[in-house]
This record gives sequence, structure tokens and C-alpha cells, in this order.
Amino acid sequence: MTARDWQKSSYSGEGNACLYVSSTADATIRLRESDAPDTILTTTPAALRSLIRSAKAGHLDHIGKV
Repeated sequence: MTARDWQKSSYSGEGNACLYVSSTADATIRLRESDAPDTILTTTPAALRSLIRSAKAGHLDHIGKV
């Protein structure tokens, strides 16, 4: 993987807390954070869409609350 394979999320803004995304030839989506670039999360487009929809709808707001 080269640096040009990765695109910084437009929602990351400036600074060190950036999310990068990339895809492979088989349509696998790769995600990484700027503070841990060697840790890469892989997923499918369908699973990522589902996660984003759930977050936008507020279905994940309760996570971490006691």
C-alpha cells in the first residue's frame, strides 16, 4: 500500500485525528486512523453502509453509556 492509495475523510478536518479510507480491486473497504496507520480495519461496502446508517439514525448513541 502506498500513501496515494489512501484518501483522507473530508470530515476529518485538520490536525492529527484523521480517518483514511481506501478500497481494493475486490471492493474491500480499508479504514485506518492517522495515529495508528499500521492498524487497518477491512470491511465490505454493504457492512460500512449499514454502520453509517445506524450511526446517523442514532442507533449507536447508547453504546458506552452506563
